[in-house]
Amino acid sequence: MNILVIGGSYFYGRVFVMEAVREHSDYHITVLNRGTYSMEEFGVKQVTGDRHDPEALIACKEDYDAVVDFCAYEAGDVKSVIENLPGKPGQYVLISTVDAYERGSGIVKSEDHVLEHRAFSGEAGAYIAGKVALEEEVRNICTDRQIPYTILRPAILYGPYNYAPRESAYIQMMLMNHVLPRFTDAEGRFQFVYVKDAAQAILRTLGNGRTYGQAYNLCQDEIVTYESFFAALKKAAEPEVTENLQEIPMTVDEAASGQVPLPYPATAEETELCSNEKSKRELGVEYMDFAEGMGRTYRAFRNVFS
Repeated sequence: MNILVIGGSYFYGRVFVMEAVREHSDYHITVLNRGTYSMEEFGVKQVTGDRHDPEALIACKEDYDAVVDFCAYEAGDVKSVIENLPGKPGQYVLISTVDAYERGSGIVKSEDHVLEHRAFSGEAGAYIAGKVALEEEVRNICTDRQIPYTILRPAILYGPYNYAPRESAYIQMMLMNHVLPRFTDAEGRFQFVYVKDAAQAILRTLGNGRTYGQAYNLCQDEIVTYESFFAALKKAAEPEVTENLQEIPMTVDEAASGQVPLPYPATAEETELCSNEKSKRELGVEYMDFAEGMGRTYRAFRNVFS
């Protein structure tokens, strides 16, 4: 199978490429990105360029059985790939997000829940608007050109290689500063997905006709709070770390004003939950226990921050 990966070198895409190469020696992978992180060490072809650069896409001249798009963020990003890529891909897999769903319903959302079309301010608002527009774009252009497509909506991704200031920020605080916050009024609940599980979900869509025209939520079974998140981190840590750990109580407002990380929903109003039943039923995804996944994540970053 010939696969073109758009992006695919930082976190989710990097792990997907590693998993695909490890499990499928007959997969031939081309990675198109700006060249910040090379993937050539994994035996894949690297093309340096931007998705909006026709010459870069022309350099991706194989007939691809699938395109997996990790870094489409705003309207036109899918269209530019499909219109400038030589030939017609056999399948287009768009990585979207559970944040694309309309907010504030108070229900656990399945894949047929309405998407968010209201405008929100800031980077988060632009991110949501871009993903919603791209889902519509991939449906329209792939339908017009008779290209099978699949949409994956991961929850909060975590795991090794995630250098975004999320779980790694707290692991760094534990190992280097010997502290963790303890939020006294955080009521938010949220869902994670271990990055390898999310990568496996992609592999199970490739060439799978059952997934054509479908969307899938990717999230672990557990609903997590800041309290249970910190408990999982402390469980993963060595005794010498937890014995010397100072937990600093603070409110959410105090954390925000003191520049303490709050990367996950902190209030009940921010809570948005989704169902993973369709991905388990149709893709056969088996989600890792959150405590196990956080233990693996902690051990991966321990060597970075110790």
